[in-house]
Amino acid sequence: METKRFEVESSESNIDWTGKKVTGAHNGTIDIKTGELTVQDGNLSGGNFIIDTTSIKILDITDPDTNQQFAGHLFSADFFSTENFPEASFVITTTDHLESDSYLIKGDLTIKGITHGVTFGAQVAISGNKITASGKVVVDRTRYEMKFRSGNFFTNLGDTLIYNEFELDVQLTAFAAL
Repeated sequence: METKRFEVESSESNIDWTGKKVTGAHNGTIDIKTGELTVQDGNLSGGNFIIDTTSIKILDITDPDTNQQFAGHLFSADFFSTENFPEASFVITTTDHLESDSYLIKGDLTIKGITHGVTFGAQVAISGNKITASGKVVVDRTRYEMKFRSGNFFTNLGDTLIYNEFELDVQLTAFAAL
């Protein structure tokens, strides 16, 4: 049994996020600080990465003042509370190699100090000393105390309702640790 450790290259990895509301959607990016992936006998077997919640950027709002106001709200306690929780994390608990480059990944996502299990499909390409991995994680924000304008907690929101689920499209590149 050969086990190899790969270090996530932050400059070649990222998360694209999408949050939806009744009247449309917003999208942006979040940086990955550090991480590692583990390969055992040629298959992904584990890993983890740290997300820099202070790096959240909004890409679809071009007016600088509106963008700054929205970003400030995402950093607030209504959402990510970045002053108290500047990092989120994901730890792989199990991997199921389905076929070719397809995996079913289960792991623990921690946001605002609250941890819940998530499951998602991923594409993982292992080639020599390099791994590329991608997957879309759907997160129910209310499980992480992000209840702002959620229909589960507030009534009569009309077109100001924000859907509970947001998407994280994760792209990782990692290189064999020396």
